[in-house]
Amino acid sequence: MRLIISFLSLFLSVILLQLSSGGVGPLDALSGLQIGFTTGQVGLLGSAHFFGFFIGCWWAPRLMGAVGHSRTFAAFTALGAIGLLAHMLVIDPTAWALMRIGTGMSIAGCYTVIEAWLHAKVTNETRGRAMGSYRVVDMGASLVAQLLIGVLEPASYVSYNLLALLCCASLLPLTLTRVEQPRTPAAPRLRPRLAWERSPLAAAAIVVAGLTSAAFRMVGPVYGQEVGLAAGQIAFFLAAYVAGGALAQYPVGSLADKYDRRWVLIWLSLAAIISSATTILAGGTGTLGVMLAAGFFGFTTFPIFSIAAAHAHDFAENHERVELSAALMFVYAIGAIASPLIASWLISGFGPYALFVFLALCHAALVIISLWRMRARPTVSDRTRYVYSPRTSFLIGRLWQGARKPD
Repeated sequence: MRLIISFLSLFLSVILLQLSSGGVGPLDALSGLQIGFTTGQVGLLGSAHFFGFFIGCWWAPRLMGAVGHSRTFAAFTALGAIGLLAHMLVIDPTAWALMRIGTGMSIAGCYTVIEAWLHAKVTNETRGRAMGSYRVVDMGASLVAQLLIGVLEPASYVSYNLLALLCCASLLPLTLTRVEQPRTPAAPRLRPRLAWERSPLAAAAIVVAGLTSAAFRMVGPVYGQEVGLAAGQIAFFLAAYVAGGALAQYPVGSLADKYDRRWVLIWLSLAAIISSATTILAGGTGTLGVMLAAGFFGFTTFPIFSIAAAHAHDFAENHERVELSAALMFVYAIGAIASPLIASWLISGFGPYALFVFLALCHAALVIISLWRMRARPTVSDRTRYVYSPRTSFLIGRLWQGARKPD
């Protein structure tokens, strides 16, 4: 309990950040449709978010080195609040895309500061409990953030103002804490090729994870509206996806530690194809069927990033782990930037169910790649432990470094 209290200010900032950033994506999608944006323009907003996210991940460690943790956090928080408040001042998809770049940079920059601060305070003895608490806080806040769509009115200044207030409020716990500001960690070198060099399969699986997660989170509200869900029901639809992913972590993680991770990826991808088909079929079965299908889809797709990351770390040396985590985040960003645009164009051209046909094809390709890589080389016997890997900043590898020791 004393450990949790010592990190309380950081965890409270995480909660407020998640509530703000997790709510803006679905709100933008519903607001854009109500204002008259095309489906492709709504997809552009999601892609812009992840483009800004990548810039923020790269820039934040360098800014921390120049001005310190607290000032960096304040600067990125202000950037996010400006992006949120400006939405209803300029009603234009290009302008909104620029604003979403700002909010994407904000969430990446703020998480970088928080994770650098956490890394400076944890020890090998406290790392497991601290990271477990961080995981619960992050996923719990993400789940609640999806439910905000049920109470936020689309295309309303009040709605964006409330999210901006949450973003600004995240400043208070971290800037008012009495905990001494840590020394600035060295920024990891960004070597995208390292992910492919250590494991081509892991790199491909991370791209598929980015395609899947970004499409569902950013374009999922469009799908929900197309199949007849109200705003409140869309909130539960998105929350069911996150809840399914959270429930999958322990059982899938146990399987990934016990069996060949490539087989776990194959079976998960096959299950993702089934869950995609289930979601398509559930579109005409009523609200409950759609919610259950979303939970099933989250259960089968959410853990793929963490399994792929663990598989890549199986082939890495200890001194490479931080840079490898940064490389995997870069690969994830590639898929996440492209996915909302592709998904929105497919929905616009072929209808809402094209979203899940596209995602099923992505996972079918992952099955083929997995089988090909199994013929290319054997797995390692001395494997790292599976841990849930959040997609938050390039510094996340420092936090999990101590948890990736071989069993």
